[in-house]
Amino acid sequence: MNNNIDDDSHSDIESDIFSLRSAPSSATSYDVSIRSGSPAPSVSSVTSSIRATSYRQEYGRGLNNYSEVYQLPADDEELDRLDKQHEVFKKIIGAYPPPMAEVMNDTPWETKSVLDLGCGSGSWIMEVARDFPHCQVVAVDLVPMQSINMPPNCRNEVDDINLGLQHFYGDFNVVHARLIASGIKDYPSLIDHISQCLRPGGLMELVESDFRVYDSDFKPFPVHKGIMEPPWLPRWVSFCNMAIRQRGGSPDASNMVYNWTLQHPAFDDVVYQDYFIPTAPFMPSDDPKYDFIRSIAKTFCEDVQVGGRKDPHCNASPSLLAFLRSGRPLLLGSGLPEPLVDELQQRTHLELQEARTVSYIRVERVYARKRS
Repeated sequence: MNNNIDDDSHSDIESDIFSLRSAPSSATSYDVSIRSGSPAPSVSSVTSSIRATSYRQEYGRGLNNYSEVYQLPADDEELDRLDKQHEVFKKIIGAYPPPMAEVMNDTPWETKSVLDLGCGSGSWIMEVARDFPHCQVVAVDLVPMQSINMPPNCRNEVDDINLGLQHFYGDFNVVHARLIASGIKDYPSLIDHISQCLRPGGLMELVESDFRVYDSDFKPFPVHKGIMEPPWLPRWVSFCNMAIRQRGGSPDASNMVYNWTLQHPAFDDVVYQDYFIPTAPFMPSDDPKYDFIRSIAKTFCEDVQVGGRKDPHCNASPSLLAFLRSGRPLLLGSGLPEPLVDELQQRTHLELQEARTVSYIRVERVYARKRS
């Protein structure tokens, strides 16, 4: 499905309440000296000193201490949310893009390597390491991975990828990134760096969401200036979009990734897919064109569980409700008054629980092969 995006859905945010401050400088607090020279096939042990300096406490959550751009949490609660999100994504878009098996086919003349940019909890990259035990994988994020069961062929690096990926050039058969646009300053430049990290014939997969909420006709909900009114989820997401822009991130990159990849001379076989994920287990009409949406809604129902059983008092996905809590430091850090954030969060939470408004989150996926 493709929709024309109306940029006014974000330009009319309550500018009288949400006053944009000057954007932060491009410098970060990241210490470049902790980079490794190349992705050697060994397990990296993260020292306690690096772990301690990777985090700071702000607005009741643990945030990364290396990037001024990415301001979603990086604490245990967030990692748990990302683990749940990964399981939902696997059911909706699959574990891997179709060319993955061919690209990762074991060969005697080459050790296959995979790079995960913005690995989060590490769910995806650790599955790759286990599913393809002959390969070496590198997981990069702003904070160390917390898993105590990291496969022996998996290494974790703490890095800010906005600083460049030159130390990875020519080393990987697969490069993957999922939902990292909020922390990326220049997404077209990132795609170019990825192209140079890939070996000939290598595979790039990018999965992003555009920080908009869509109605029953799969059109973005309008968010009007100076009017605090329902539906509340589109307003919450719009505030997140503006806060990300303020910090220098790329919240709208999702809508452009396909064209940027098509226009890049390094890539062939570019494939685009988008998925409208219901914010509650709505079931559209019996029209066959909605078959896939209905399958997603059924997957959503499986996510709405408490102790293995459906919670009769809540129709919202736990991972979506957790995202409301994750967005709180981002909004407060942008300068929004705490009473406004509290009210908006409460209203959005109730709206999601009651599930009376049909709405969707759009996820866009692009994968492509590097020219041989």
